[in-house]
Amino acid sequence: MLEWIRQALHDLKNIDMHQVETLLKEYSQLGPFPGILICFLEAFLPILPLIVIVMGNAAAYGLWFGFLFSWIGVCAGAIAVFWLVRKLGGRLGTYIQKKMPGTQRFFHWIEEKGFTPIFIMYCFPFTPSALINIASGLSSVSMTTFIIAVMAGKSVMIFMVAFIGHDWQGFIHQPWRILIAVFVLWLLWMIGKKLENRYHHT
Repeated sequence: MLEWIRQALHDLKNIDMHQVETLLKEYSQLGPFPGILICFLEAFLPILPLIVIVMGNAAAYGLWFGFLFSWIGVCAGAIAVFWLVRKLGGRLGTYIQKKMPGTQRFFHWIEEKGFTPIFIMYCFPFTPSALINIASGLSSVSMTTFIIAVMAGKSVMIFMVAFIGHDWQGFIHQPWRILIAVFVLWLLWMIGKKLENRYHHT
């Protein structure tokens, strides 16, 4: 049984974009549910390669639907983890900070700045999202701030990955698409900053 679980985790960890695309097309009769579910599960199983999954979603569903389904699943998963940690964490945050003093500055940064550090970290594809979800849940950041930050930040990251995954070969052969990606990144950043300003002035 343990060997089967280890093998399953190993296979999930090393899954590639084409395998994700094939899997999603195999269960296409279920509509968007498989694409949303696999992204949702990544929040609880960080061993899953989110970038590969998002690219597979974009290849299977197309750019915009792939982005939408990935975004819904990732945001829902992050919020679920945040909520569970907030409800069940209790004194866990204090315990972690005592055992790992170096995390105190990280907690303080999140609690002092709120939206900004969470948003910025979620914008980048290689950020350990699971740790941010847990740290945010253990901090005093409000759920409203967290939800706005994760929805805005993940939209940047997921769109960039989906944009590449939708037609990665074309992206390589047509470098001008990089300019579009940079522009969209800037645009989503500005939207995120406006959301931040609006939230802090309400």
